[in-house]
Amino acid sequence: MTPFGEAVRRLRARKGVSQKEMAEALNVSPAYLSALEHGKRGVPTFDLLQRIAGYFNIIWDEAEELFLLARSSDPRVVIDTSGLPPEYTEFANRLARQIRNLDSAEIGRLSALLENDGKGDGKAS
Repeated sequence: MTPFGEAVRRLRARKGVSQKEMAEALNVSPAYLSALEHGKRGVPTFDLLQRIAGYFNIIWDEAEELFLLARSSDPRVVIDTSGLPPEYTEFANRLARQIRNLDSAEIGRLSALLENDGKGDGKAS
């Protein structure tokens, strides 16, 4: 499940609606909505994000947060290391191979490192 999928699931629970009911209201298939929640589909279109925000009648701040979550929930990430030193490419490929083996504590440590490294510019201080 993606961060966006978790957020949509929470919104559905808060409103008390099923995936099928929501899908029908948004004019998408229940299978698509399920795949979107479970990270089996890419990032939803801006149009669909607006329809979801409207469906849940959420205020602007919450809608903006949902849109940010959608952008950070693409399950098929591409890291462009062209022009960077070889060790960056090697690291990106190792991370891609090993990410499924990292536990949540390790992910938390790596996330904290990225958050504290110079305001997210990717360069360690």
